[in-house]
Amino acid sequence: MKGSGIWQFRQTLLRRISQQSAKGSNRSFATEAGALKKTALYDFHVAHGGKMVPFAGWSMPIQYKDSIMESSVNCRTNGSLFDVSHMCGLSLKGKDCIPFLETLVIADLAALKNGTGTLTVFTNEKGGAIDDSVIAKVNDKHLYIVVNAGCRDKDLEHIGKHMELFKGKGGDVDWHIHDERSLLALQGPLAAPVLQFLTKDDLGKLYFGEFTTLDINGAECFLTRTGYTGEDGFEISVPSEHAVDLAKAIIEKSQGKIRLTGLGARDSLRLEAGLCLYGNDMEQHVTPVEAGLNWAIGKRRRAEGGFLGADVILKQLAEGPAVKRVGLVSTGPPPRSHSEILGSTGEKIGEVTSGGFSPFLKKNIAMGYVKTGNHKSGTNVKLLVRGKTHDGVVTKMPFVPAKYYKPTS
Repeated sequence: MKGSGIWQFRQTLLRRISQQSAKGSNRSFATEAGALKKTALYDFHVAHGGKMVPFAGWSMPIQYKDSIMESSVNCRTNGSLFDVSHMCGLSLKGKDCIPFLETLVIADLAALKNGTGTLTVFTNEKGGAIDDSVIAKVNDKHLYIVVNAGCRDKDLEHIGKHMELFKGKGGDVDWHIHDERSLLALQGPLAAPVLQFLTKDDLGKLYFGEFTTLDINGAECFLTRTGYTGEDGFEISVPSEHAVDLAKAIIEKSQGKIRLTGLGARDSLRLEAGLCLYGNDMEQHVTPVEAGLNWAIGKRRRAEGGFLGADVILKQLAEGPAVKRVGLVSTGPPPRSHSEILGSTGEKIGEVTSGGFSPFLKKNIAMGYVKTGNHKSGTNVKLLVRGKTHDGVVTKMPFVPAKYYKPTS
């Protein structure tokens, strides 16, 4: 029925994805539909029942034959394969690539061991987030970076502008944008055992956050043990001419238990995992400290600064920010982006940035920003949804416990 919770859940995700598409591309949704880019797996998606929608200038599957709720639950019980080739992978190379990039991000890249990576944030002069990104240190002269699809143009312009200034002062750094590669995200309990069938390398020795280059299904791939779901899994950068064969092999080796999964389930899964969506939960006016990413600011970076907006961010670390990102559980209809968060006396104390019905937990979850002092777990709040208030409570994130593959000792 049209009024069912499942229908509302799907419509909420469609609305969020279309809004995100418009934000990311700086073009109208209708204009974008006329000239969409296609990934190497586009025909593969269509052949498997993918329902394609515009997203950040690309035609991407929002779901397949399964419902978004079914796909989300299957990811956590078996596994999912996502095409995330719309995201932008690039390499920075040169003896000064690390000191250069440290002027733009909050991470202590120099302290990373070769073959390890980290989540970080590109900041602006006011300490706000230009984008969040995963960076792997291949070695002292090579960094591999993945940035968000909707931020690609502004990120490349930002990095390129600062790189030219850096090189003009004698710095040794250059880049390559990996448009010749596709990116697949394999997530869930079956991700590692299935992928192990397709490579001779021992994946048991590769832990969460680590990076390596290896042969998978006959193609040289960049492999990072990471993901956007809270589950164990991998992001696989594969030459585009091998992308379809790899996707087929993964589905076949899993005997269909790992399913092709679209943007809809990807969004609900990352919300359950308490992970930010750039354009919703992080934007250019939000600092990493406000977003709760203090842990991503390396110890040396806290002492030395040296990145854009460091004065603002280091002051917030010392004194505390005015607002903080929190998790929320609520009654009534699921809260959506921009739903107001009210305090005990009815005053506005914040705003929801992402919200919906959790397919796995079977209850409403959300994240948003509240004034500091209202951020502690267990704080009772009201959420204003469709003109009516409903009970909510601040809760810790992630909503679904993370299952990252880490060393036991």
